[in-house]
Amino acid sequence: MTREDQHTDFKSLRIITGKSADWDEVAKDCVCFANGAGGRLLIGIEDDQSEPPPDQKVAPELLDRLRKRIGELTVNVQVLPSLQRAANGGEYIELVIHRSPGVASTSQGRYFLRVGDTCKPVVGDDVLRLANERPGRPWEAMDSPVARSGADSDKLAAFTQAIRSSDRVKSSVKEKTADELLTHYGLAQETTLTRLGVLLLGTAADRRALGTAPLVQAIKYDEHGQKINKWVWDDGTLSPVELVDAIWHELPDFRESYEVAEGLYRRQVPAYDEKVVRELLVNALVHRPYTQQGDIYLNLYPERLEVVNPGRLPLGVTPRNILHASRRRNEGLARVFHDLGLMEREGSGFDLIYDRLLSQGRPAPVPEEGPDWVRVTIQRRIAKPEVMRLLTEADARFHLRQRERITLGVLAQTEGMTARELSAELETDKAEDLTPWLGRLQTFGLIRTNGKTSGMRYFVAPESLREARLDLQTTLTRIEPHRLRALIVEDLGRNPDSSSSDINRRIGVEISAKTVKRALDELTEDGRVSHSGERRWRRYRLSEQELKRHEAG
Repeated sequence: MTREDQHTDFKSLRIITGKSADWDEVAKDCVCFANGAGGRLLIGIEDDQSEPPPDQKVAPELLDRLRKRIGELTVNVQVLPSLQRAANGGEYIELVIHRSPGVASTSQGRYFLRVGDTCKPVVGDDVLRLANERPGRPWEAMDSPVARSGADSDKLAAFTQAIRSSDRVKSSVKEKTADELLTHYGLAQETTLTRLGVLLLGTAADRRALGTAPLVQAIKYDEHGQKINKWVWDDGTLSPVELVDAIWHELPDFRESYEVAEGLYRRQVPAYDEKVVRELLVNALVHRPYTQQGDIYLNLYPERLEVVNPGRLPLGVTPRNILHASRRRNEGLARVFHDLGLMEREGSGFDLIYDRLLSQGRPAPVPEEGPDWVRVTIQRRIAKPEVMRLLTEADARFHLRQRERITLGVLAQTEGMTARELSAELETDKAEDLTPWLGRLQTFGLIRTNGKTSGMRYFVAPESLREARLDLQTTLTRIEPHRLRALIVEDLGRNPDSSSSDINRRIGVEISAKTVKRALDELTEDGRVSHSGERRWRRYRLSEQELKRHEAG
């Protein structure tokens, strides 16, 4: 069986049967998929399961009822239910929802959109954005006046050769003729090229005639913000596929490197990681709105690179959820880039950027969105070369997964983070969602914690820092619980009848008040500390037994 993702969701059979039936919820999910890229609901499989119960049977009449009720409760939604039998013998309903050519809604006038593996409501001005982003016919599929035979012969030959040599393409596709490949990838319809076909395979004149073919400007600034150099790709000679290579090879800044110290040795590192820069360029070219004019800017400053793209992020994707949300704006172009090996699979591009940067001791990328632009900033220099050594050694020893490397890289550049801070850094909705990002890091002993629940604090194990010779000052933010309790006992021995805030101030203000309060509660439960008064008037002192032990020590 499959798992839940952007195109698949599981629902219990109870959602359409019995007293607990919730047809409005099913209608909402159908609208989500219809406004997205389409998908399917597997009704009869619980969220935490991969198969239906082995003895589950589905009444055939449910299929007709499901089709009828969805038609009554939605607008512009087309569904196709079918009865399926799992390998364990249990039955379930596969409800296929087609991508709607227009804007889909519930019959109550509510709009929803599938983003990643969740269903998001669309409200206010975003409803107009949804309508603008969903023309009856996608820009890529629109006809052009260019005949099939008008494709640039050199570009067509290079495209055909690249597809046939790609390890991401099925053998049956590689066997197609060049003309058949045009149809297969939506580059041509009947006798003419589509606009996507002109964008990728047309002549320079035909590409310029589109009006929205990508134009790229690279501008270099000095430390005072003054322009000192400029490179432009604006003649339409290169397709988006060719632009990535051209920009990478023609900008001299991408050839630069500098030295970082590694103990007694020095290591030469590139100013910018090639995979990161290429992924940023691909994102800018693939995800920009081709119905909107505007240049792509590469702003090269002495300490950073900014990639600025015209248009906003696809609806449902924000700088806050860009690590998790996945929504392609140009499906055909993304498919070509993927099959040519120029971009990662859906939803993993920014994961790769985070992974590469953090593994090298660089700060994470900073995405920003404006009224009509998107900007991603990466730093030129490695802030902490020791982090690179820590990640390299940890990965070689434990074969870390991508999310584990990202989490370890985030924590290694800080004095530690609370669950809430780490959740914000990794763009998860709540602290409970950190589990897949932490993975096996605690099992391997690379990460430790102190505190509980919302006060839980994560930090890199001190021995791991020492092994990697990571020069991060160890402070009280990483103090272990038993050492904190010992500090409190020592402080109360000298300063009896103290409030929690007074104790906190004396032993270290960098320790959170909640952590100190929790340690005091534990000492009280153990009978080592007593208190008088309540709330802000509460004062703590050592118990008589602990006081004798303290004086004797």
